[in-house]
Amino acid sequence: MAKEIVIPDIGDFDSVEVIEVLVETGDTIAAEDSLISVESDKASMEIPAPEAGVVVEVKVAVGDQVSQGSLILLLEPSGDTPTVAAPVTQETTPAASQPAAPASQPVASFSQQPPQYRPSPTAKIDEVSFARAYASPSVRKFARELGVDLGRVGGSGRKGRVIKDDVKAFVKQALTQGTGGGGLAVAPMPKVDFSQWGEIETQKLSKINKLTGKFLHRNWVTVPHVTQFDQADITELDALRKTMAAEYKDKGIKITMLAFLIKAVVSGLRELPRFNASLDASGENLILKNYFNIGIAVDTPDGLVVPVVRNADSKSLVDIAAELGEISQKARDKKLKPADMQGGCMTISSLGGIGGTQFTPIVNAPEVAILGVSRHKMTPVWNGENFEPRLMLPLSLSYDHRVVDGADGARFTSFMGRVLADANGLVK
Repeated sequence: MAKEIVIPDIGDFDSVEVIEVLVETGDTIAAEDSLISVESDKASMEIPAPEAGVVVEVKVAVGDQVSQGSLILLLEPSGDTPTVAAPVTQETTPAASQPAAPASQPVASFSQQPPQYRPSPTAKIDEVSFARAYASPSVRKFARELGVDLGRVGGSGRKGRVIKDDVKAFVKQALTQGTGGGGLAVAPMPKVDFSQWGEIETQKLSKINKLTGKFLHRNWVTVPHVTQFDQADITELDALRKTMAAEYKDKGIKITMLAFLIKAVVSGLRELPRFNASLDASGENLILKNYFNIGIAVDTPDGLVVPVVRNADSKSLVDIAAELGEISQKARDKKLKPADMQGGCMTISSLGGIGGTQFTPIVNAPEVAILGVSRHKMTPVWNGENFEPRLMLPLSLSYDHRVVDGADGARFTSFMGRVLADANGLVK
């Protein structure tokens, strides 16, 4: 007969949220196999099977609130494996103050310190970053067996949680780069007591700062960057923008240069499809996209976010301008959802409203290119007979040199220049 498997004693928590269901109906499991992962506001834990058997029916789903005694699933015991006690392995999340516990050691309380490990001679693991990584005990064990430092692995699970597929992808990428599975080994930053030279103030990084820094570092060290600099003549385009801005002001739509740039980038992706692509996890195949979603780097008080304007090819310039206003407001109000920042084909980073002449934007992988835009400037340009004042817009195109070569990089910025010079063509 089927046996009810319930949540055991999980400590001082009224209820916790189910964040992962690790088994399905029909699965054959062994004693101590993980059944589900649950999470409180400070910690996550896996609930193991008390005995072996076949899963008859799963009774919980991701997002459910459960507590001690809640029914997890119905299990038909195999009869050949003795029932064992079901220790609950726990780990602290990045927001908690204590380091995470290793997969091999059941945890009695959240304050328990992790034991010392002896990594394999080939493993290049920073124990501090490994302990702080947001991952389940089983994933920690899996990563340690492969000699992978979890602190260097980007998480694709819920709330940025590192899952087994992330570890596998990291290993594949590292092997492709010839780094032997440990990633690009970088010497740790020295610990410095800055207060010895004067008064200091310590300010915690926001969650967005931490995530952005982690992803940018990964992209910088794994993507071979090249940046192509160019200028576009936007004299007529800016005059048209000002006319349209006055026309749509009463309708609450702000016509910015960014809306024109999105239309121009879509044209560039159509002209040079290799820019509208991504390498797969193996690095051996190029995935060409037939959709046009443009990411927009938005500066907020908490850090950089990159929401995406979807299907920009099917929207008018005015529609895009209106959507940009909505996106900016959502970013400022912290109402952007993860789905709002996924699926981009290429990103635009515009610093024109702040200043600067040129810069090197970092590719927002798995995209293969990013367009940086600086402040436009009235510049004397030789027309063959004399100099005339023209409004020139600096462009900085960074691209993944594994996918895009220098000739195509120059072709893209040159094409952008021609498209931006044709002001009326972008209004369609």
